[in-house]
Amino acid sequence: MRDARPRFQEQVDEYLIRHRSILDVLSKLQESTARVSRAVAKAVTSCGCITIKAAKQQFPAALSLAEVRAYMDTHLSGALCERCREAVETEIGSALFYTAALCSILNLDLDAVQKKEHSRIKSLGIFTLK
Repeated sequence: MRDARPRFQEQVDEYLIRHRSILDVLSKLQESTARVSRAVAKAVTSCGCITIKAAKQQFPAALSLAEVRAYMDTHLSGALCERCREAVETEIGSALFYTAALCSILNLDLDAVQKKEHSRIKSLGIFTLK
C-alpha cells in the first residue's frame, strides 16, 4: 500500500500553476540557486556568523585519492546563526521545489533520480569526482 502522504514532487506539481512553462521553471531554478549563494554570502558579509578564508588546497603528492580527503578544507569557519540558518534553509527549499518542478515537467521521478545518483555514488565511490 502506498504511503497516504503525498510525495514532495506530487505536492510541487499540484501547486505549480503560474510557472508551468519549462522556461519559467528553468529560470526560477537558476534564480533560486543564486539566492542560496546570496544567503550564504550574506551570512558572511552582513552577519559574520561564518567566515570564508580560501586558499589553494594543499596536500602531499604521494597520497592516494582516498587519502586526499583528509587534507581538503571547506574554507569555512564558524556556524550559521539561527537567522542565517533559516534563510539558507528557505532558499535551499525553494531550489528543491523548482528541481522537483523540473522533474515533473520532464516526466522524471525525483525520488528515482535521487536513488540512481545515490547508487552511482555508492558504486563508484571516490571516482565520482565532479
